[in-house]
Amino acid sequence: MVRTRFAPSPTGYLHIGGARTALFCWAYARKHGGTFVLRIEDTDRERSTDASTQAILDSMQWLGMNEYEGPYYQMQRLERYRAVSDQLVQQGHAYYDYSSREELDALREAQRERGEKPRYDGRWRPENAKRLSLTPPPGAKPVIRLLNPDDGEVTFNDLVKGPITVANAELDDLVLMRSDGIPTYNFGVVVDDIDMDITHVIRGDDHVNNTPRQINIYKALGAKLPQFAHVPMILGPDGERLSKRHGAVSVMQYEEEGYLPEALMNYLARLGWSHGDEEKFSRDQLVEWFDLEHISKSPARFNPEKLTWLNQQYIKEADDARLATLTVRFLLADGIDTADGPPLVNVVALLKDRATTIKALADAAVYFYRRVDAPDELVQQHLTADVRPALAELRERLAATDWDRAKISETIKAFLAEHKLKLPKIAMPLRVMVAGTTHTPPIDATLELIGRDEVLARIDKALQAQDF
Repeated sequence: MVRTRFAPSPTGYLHIGGARTALFCWAYARKHGGTFVLRIEDTDRERSTDASTQAILDSMQWLGMNEYEGPYYQMQRLERYRAVSDQLVQQGHAYYDYSSREELDALREAQRERGEKPRYDGRWRPENAKRLSLTPPPGAKPVIRLLNPDDGEVTFNDLVKGPITVANAELDDLVLMRSDGIPTYNFGVVVDDIDMDITHVIRGDDHVNNTPRQINIYKALGAKLPQFAHVPMILGPDGERLSKRHGAVSVMQYEEEGYLPEALMNYLARLGWSHGDEEKFSRDQLVEWFDLEHISKSPARFNPEKLTWLNQQYIKEADDARLATLTVRFLLADGIDTADGPPLVNVVALLKDRATTIKALADAAVYFYRRVDAPDELVQQHLTADVRPALAELRERLAATDWDRAKISETIKAFLAEHKLKLPKIAMPLRVMVAGTTHTPPIDATLELIGRDEVLARIDKALQAQDF
């Protein structure tokens, strides 16, 4: 059975790159009827926080990747890592290293001065320690290092990048367990992946250099290797590594800005993977189509405009009741009570075709619930003295009109025909008076939803303004 895993470190938010990796792992497991495992790598005790862990879980939930085994926590598995590292020492595949931090710093500095690559020199390997007559310093707590092979090569077939070979001579004796009993990343991840029967390790290509080291740990433990697939990093629009200066990089920040999870999921899936020319697809289609063969070997570029366009398409298709539920949060945050106006579900139905985000949808809905003063430049441009008599007359016609969209439209059309006016000559001033903007849905639908009494009151206020 295919078993994939996503193993974030809870030292901050779940960023876009991590979410894309999780999505690929999730989709691959679902495609093959397998299991997706969530593992929290919380061994960085200084930086790992419960809040960060919750942010990861919330992000996974929001994106719809909440069908997983786990979560497992590394800090709850310390005894297991100690047992495995002790086993490796007993079998001669690892050893205790009593070097102090000062000794190691001096070693690296000397190597740099000689123009050599800084690396551990193996002084505490059993045969070297015996030759050098090294004895454990009193009270010192050792680390445990892997006895890495001195010769030969590590070769693996990366399911994205192809065959990769690294000489063992390029690898030094990796620390497996720190002196405080906490596993290093490379050791913890191997023990976890073995214990959790992970068959496919799909992760960012910043881990390619870790893979040969991890393979040697697998070999020392006599364990079957998983298949590795390293996906390319995500760059910003300028070709630099994606960072905060490019905008939002946290998954939950996109929720806060009003993006739909299905839109972000869709966009992330297309960052470095493709199914023909398909740009927009459902979660079920992603699972049906996803493979590793069509993951690009080149870095993907994050395009905020494309994500926003995709979000707009999903908003257009979204259920009105769902949109209303999402929109009300933004309105309440601005102190707007939607009980004081038309049903929000009707408002979002009217506005959603133009909205790029839920936040933009909420911003566009404001004038349905409270009067919005138009900027001076719009007042001066559209509410001119020559149009005032016509607007006053139209106001009386509207006051006598049955208040539904069709009747409002008939009244305005008849008025325009009678006065030989084009629609913009009247519609634009009406929008400025009742909505405070020139950008609204059709004027008849807008007036209908705002309501007769409120429309007439807003027109009266505008007509009575002294600077009119």
